[in-house]
Amino acid sequence: MPDRRDGRERIAATGRALRRLEEQPRPTLKRTLGSPAFFAVVFSSVGAALYFSLSVVADHALGLTPVVFLIASVLAVVSAMTYVEGASLHPERGGSTVFARYAFNELWSFVAGWVLILDYAILVAVCVLSASNYLAVFWAPVGRAEVQIAFSLIAVVYVAVRNVRGLWIGRLRRLAVLAVVNLVLLAVIIVIGLFQVFDLDTVFRFVDVGEGEPSWSDLLYAMTLASVAFVGLESASGLSADISVGKRGLKRLVLVGGLATLVIYGGMSLVALSSLPQVGNATSLSRNFLDDPIIGVVETLDPEWLVTTLKYAVGAGAALLLVAAANGAMLGISRQAYSLATNRQIPSAIGRLHPRFTTPYIAIAIAAVMAAALVIPDDLELLIGIYAFGAMIAFTLAHLSVCVLRYREPDLPRPYKMPLNVRIGGGDLPLPSVLGAVLSAAGWITVVLFHEWARVVGGGWLLFGLVLYVVYRRTEGKPVFKRVTVPESALRTEAAEAQYGSILVPIFGRPLDDDIVQTAGRLAAEEGSAEDGEGGAMIEGLWVFEVPMALPLDAALPQQRLDEARAALRRAKAVGEEYAGVQVATATVRARNVGEAIVSEAKRRGVEAIVMAAEEPTKVRGGALLGGRGGPRENFVGDITKYVVLKAPCRVILTAPPGEIPRNGGRPATPAR
Repeated sequence: MPDRRDGRERIAATGRALRRLEEQPRPTLKRTLGSPAFFAVVFSSVGAALYFSLSVVADHALGLTPVVFLIASVLAVVSAMTYVEGASLHPERGGSTVFARYAFNELWSFVAGWVLILDYAILVAVCVLSASNYLAVFWAPVGRAEVQIAFSLIAVVYVAVRNVRGLWIGRLRRLAVLAVVNLVLLAVIIVIGLFQVFDLDTVFRFVDVGEGEPSWSDLLYAMTLASVAFVGLESASGLSADISVGKRGLKRLVLVGGLATLVIYGGMSLVALSSLPQVGNATSLSRNFLDDPIIGVVETLDPEWLVTTLKYAVGAGAALLLVAAANGAMLGISRQAYSLATNRQIPSAIGRLHPRFTTPYIAIAIAAVMAAALVIPDDLELLIGIYAFGAMIAFTLAHLSVCVLRYREPDLPRPYKMPLNVRIGGGDLPLPSVLGAVLSAAGWITVVLFHEWARVVGGGWLLFGLVLYVVYRRTEGKPVFKRVTVPESALRTEAAEAQYGSILVPIFGRPLDDDIVQTAGRLAAEEGSAEDGEGGAMIEGLWVFEVPMALPLDAALPQQRLDEARAALRRAKAVGEEYAGVQVATATVRARNVGEAIVSEAKRRGVEAIVMAAEEPTKVRGGALLGGRGGPRENFVGDITKYVVLKAPCRVILTAPPGEIPRNGGRPATPAR
């Protein structure tokens, strides 16, 4: 007869172990950012883009540059509606990556995130190069050749270090102030320019699209280049999990953002083409001020003292905002890399978090190297063209995803729902997103057709990423189209000393299996054993085939049961090995009784602990309740659990679901955010 006192002691020890796990500090999620943070990230990018994109767009659109920016501003408003609705529907870090995940699958989610990583690296390079051009008003050599490259490389390193150390709320507020100051400065230049140099006839005098000035291909390409300025929406949507803005605030952000973009871009392009108009097949703006177009606009104003004042103000303001935009782009890389790594779309090593600052420092370092390499050619138009390749893919996926989610998740609460919807097929189709998807897809086709380097570099980057993704998923035994997540702790660099060198985890193919394996992983990696020469902790996943007495133990098993076991063990291996220093071995055994098999395997393998689910007790009572000689059946655990607790040669740690597990086999319900 088993010693009941010994069983109670085992259960008490189990309770102490579980309480020790529960006492470990857990992060508290609290949204601490408001409208200013959203505004800062969006308009630092939008405002900064005007400083370098105005002349590049004018080089292709010529006298129709104001019209191009007007159309781009419409796309910006449409995109803002899409991103605000998508981010309010699924407030997770990732922007179009998240939207595509819920609308389509993990492969499309990866495509969006992968192209954006290249875009952010290009944006860092473009911003630091442009910052050096504007600083040339203070010291001319900084805008020339070797000095410019050296300054830009130093700026890339600075941006990388700042992002490794972390971008805190206080810095975002200062960024908001900087964005406002620059918007006011640009507005002042526009107002003065409208009074002094504005002439609508001069702007459109040489425009003749039919005669090829500009050509239709140049015009379409210019529209695409103008719209890439709004990729700041991606960075801002990545903050959605941290932003607390009400429904009214979201509507106000979309309205104010759209009007500000229209006024600043439309007004500045009118003033620029009035003062530096099209002459022949080029504009004076792009011919003489390709690298610092706003300085060119200022130099056409009067009087001299005002010109000098504005030049220095623009030089300082533009340089600061451009470096801040580079910081924002690197922040976008951080969040994209974190999202891709935690969803097993890229190797966890790339998303590894810094032990002190908890930022993905490896991804930031890789992005910094990429940005530094992109700086060296010193060709803004080349970089912006490649940038458009990825931006148009991300925009297209974002718009399509929000359309699909209207049908796939029609009843999910939407703090913000864009206007102008049409009832089609039992759902509300958002016309702004449809328009955005069409324009973005057309823009991507234009870039592919008319920009060779975008085809080569952008297409090569995308192809490399797809191969990496598929090979990585296949070699890890993970599905290509389904989501696989890992906890943040799996990305931390510090490896822990293992409290348990080996843990046996019975796998039953239930929704609770992931939680059981995660509990075992936390115990095994609690203090790390990878550095003590023992090779790390081991989790042994065990599936028991219970064979009825009517069949011999070696009888053939149904293929469905075999497939179920293999799938469950593969999943357990994927989850368990995300913990630093932990390895997972899997095995199957045949037995007449599951509890006996678990205990027997624990003895044979010499494990130090068993982690398993607290099996629910049977509702059938026996013993004295039915006139038998024994006492009533205990009502705290089931027979398998009780057998293992009483008979196991090691400590047994039980887990239980936080709430009722749905009967359909889904994951346990969790509280709403």
